[in-house]
Amino acid sequence: MLSSTASPLKRSRSLAREIWRFFSRKSSRKGHPFLFKTLTDPSRQTRVPCLPWVSLISSLCFLSEMEMMKSFGGPAVSALYLLVLLCIPFCAFSMLQPLDFLALQSIRKALNDMSGSNFFSSWDFTSDPCNFAGVYCEADKVIALNLGDPRAGSPGLTGRLDPAIGKLSALAELSIVPGRIIGTLPQTLSQLKSLRFLAISRNFISGEIPANLAELRSLQTLDLSYNQLRGQIPRTIGTLPSLSNVILCHNHLSGSVPPFLSRALTRLDLKHNDLSGILSPSSLPPSLQYLAMSYNRLTGPVDRLLSRLNRLNYLDLSMNQFTGIIPGNLFSFPITNLQLQRNLFSGPVRPWNQVRIRTVDLSYNRLSGEISPLFSTVKKLYLNNNKFMGQVPSIFVERLLAAGIEILYLQHNYLTGIQISPAAAIPVSSSLCLQYNCMVPPAQTACPLKAGKQKTRPTSQCIEWKG
Repeated sequence: MLSSTASPLKRSRSLAREIWRFFSRKSSRKGHPFLFKTLTDPSRQTRVPCLPWVSLISSLCFLSEMEMMKSFGGPAVSALYLLVLLCIPFCAFSMLQPLDFLALQSIRKALNDMSGSNFFSSWDFTSDPCNFAGVYCEADKVIALNLGDPRAGSPGLTGRLDPAIGKLSALAELSIVPGRIIGTLPQTLSQLKSLRFLAISRNFISGEIPANLAELRSLQTLDLSYNQLRGQIPRTIGTLPSLSNVILCHNHLSGSVPPFLSRALTRLDLKHNDLSGILSPSSLPPSLQYLAMSYNRLTGPVDRLLSRLNRLNYLDLSMNQFTGIIPGNLFSFPITNLQLQRNLFSGPVRPWNQVRIRTVDLSYNRLSGEISPLFSTVKKLYLNNNKFMGQVPSIFVERLLAAGIEILYLQHNYLTGIQISPAAAIPVSSSLCLQYNCMVPPAQTACPLKAGKQKTRPTSQCIEWKG
């Protein structure tokens, strides 16, 4: 009798010996092992007994192939694997396909709970794996695998993602909570032809994104954010027809941004990488609603590209080297937050209609001309550190004094005046900064520290104002 407290490895060795002795006694006189004759003869398959301890056969996974070869020879290895494949479906684990069962065991061996986590406490392979935490089955296959405790602040997992994950042929959803999983993404992920959702974020995954992920034609969400991935984004990824969410931010990805052709794509988040090059006008689909590419090294004009993306509700292209003009129709899109700061955009900014965007940041560019009064309906407007000139439209003062504008940063431009009474009281909920322009700034709220201490621009830099 096997002790229930024995280590998995000891139970594996003991079980292997007992199984092999059992079938050795059943060998035919002609030298054909009973096991192989039974397995190859469909009419005799029912003669393979479901041994009383067959539920413990799962422990065989703890024996390495080298150990089994050393102890029992080549036929033993084949016999043991065939026994697992035959007995498990008919006995204790009839609810789960053997390949899925063995894949879960391999996945479990490669991962561990971090300190304070007990996610794997329910993963007892003497019971039904479909009742394990994070395992969801349909019929006899695993269709979803959510590894780790999803509650906010819960410790994650450590270890590596085992290539056996590719054996879960019906898997449609794979997610792993934030933790300390290391290593590369298994190439076998490409075998999950039913996969629609792949999210492995906030871990320490390294290496490159496997190009063969392009074989996952049903994939809708790809989230590999906050890892240590390097190399280029495979161009083949952009050809996936069903992609709706691509989140690869906060990695070390380099090279150019490949075209994304999916008409279902609504979210593309590539911020905080090392991407470079030019975005072609047709590289992104008009279905996009969320586009974030900040903190890269992207260059070139984007006016033709942006003019097509009229469904955007969030746009962040800040901290790049984009050039050219900002298209006027962009300000008519249903955007709630527009971040274009710290680029090389130039020329005048001419919205087509009254701007309804709550936050607009165009600071630290090379924009010029007069400030359009159509921006007066923006709650938080950052136009500082550009080349704007002329008078500040009076509608801005009216909106500011009525607390309709929360932030109006116009410092470090070439503005020559603003019509505001010295006795006017700016609401405490509003902030105005006019420092370092071609005028003596009127009473205003405190400017940000990075605006510097100099109140006015040197007269030598101002054409219309001489102090």
